[in-house]
Amino acid sequence: MGVLKYTEDHERFRLQVREYMEKEVLPHTMEWEEAHIVPKEAWRKMGEAGYLCPCVSKEYGGPGLDFLYSVIITEEMAAVGQAGLAAMLHSDIVVPYINTYGTEEQKKKYLPGCVSGAIITAVAMTEPGAGSDVGGLEATAEEDGDEIVINGVKTFISNGINCDLVVLAARNPEIADKHAGVSLYLVEDGTPGFTRGKHLDKMGMHSQDTAELFFSNCRIPKENILGQKGHGFLMLMEKLQQERLMSAIANVAGAETALKWAVAYAKEAIVDGKPLSKSQAVKFKLAEMATDINLNRAFLDNLINDHMAGKDVTAQTMMSKYASSEMMNLQISDIMDLFGEYGLLESSPVARGFRDQRITTIFAGTTEIMKTIIAKSLGL
Repeated sequence: MGVLKYTEDHERFRLQVREYMEKEVLPHTMEWEEAHIVPKEAWRKMGEAGYLCPCVSKEYGGPGLDFLYSVIITEEMAAVGQAGLAAMLHSDIVVPYINTYGTEEQKKKYLPGCVSGAIITAVAMTEPGAGSDVGGLEATAEEDGDEIVINGVKTFISNGINCDLVVLAARNPEIADKHAGVSLYLVEDGTPGFTRGKHLDKMGMHSQDTAELFFSNCRIPKENILGQKGHGFLMLMEKLQQERLMSAIANVAGAETALKWAVAYAKEAIVDGKPLSKSQAVKFKLAEMATDINLNRAFLDNLINDHMAGKDVTAQTMMSKYASSEMMNLQISDIMDLFGEYGLLESSPVARGFRDQRITTIFAGTTEIMKTIIAKSLGL
């Protein structure tokens, strides 16, 4: 029996999401990959279907469901190999900042659109000279009367082209303590001084729009400060547990999907007159993959339970994020070897998976950052 307590409602929801992905997402995968972006209409359709921001309460236009519904959506999206429609980023990483720290006015203004897909969100932390070190941010935010004036550059921002609303991290240059000077701000598309730079052409996740964002004397009203001024660093740290947990969920689900591809191919491919699956070397390799996936799955499911119970499992989620991303990258490489030339074809999900998964050891904190913080949790 599984650790996670899925109800009949959860299982019905999973079947509905699976059917939606197969009908509305999977057929467009190559089209979106070639366009290097997912059309906004696809976001609106997903919102209309009820698959964005499942944890937002009914008071703000959401369904008010539990975290397992987010898990289900992420797993089913991984099952169709779709990385471009970054619903997980929007629903479970960016929107929770507004849902948790926003004022009543901010929630009423933005959350209904986030749920419907009318508003696509992005979080802007990374800069050309600052990635994992939030204290190294150079983007500034200075008060000028009733306004905040923002200047700076953000890069590698997922949903950067499509975003209608940005949760921006910037610092007050008058505060010497760089962490204490960081605050979060809500910047709407169309705000004077906010422009987009390059639509970055990446090695993988081609349909996931990633961009540079520029802020030049960008003026926003003071009421667009998100949460308490000067608490931006703490807010970012508080939300990293869920961000890294979501990454691990996508990694493990992606590995499970890739293993299914490999097993099916091994049974169908004929080498020297017999199925590839009859080879002891192939069987052993697939057995190793299945074992690693199940070990990661068991650890992950326990973490999901602990997270839902409100426990601090920050270090453990880092372990899961690091372990699952490294596992996924090793396994997709082995699966590529198994498929051989067929795995290199653009029509093969293996080729896309090989490219898309490489970033998982980097985003949401690199493997090295994960190890560093895990070591600190051990008192080292």
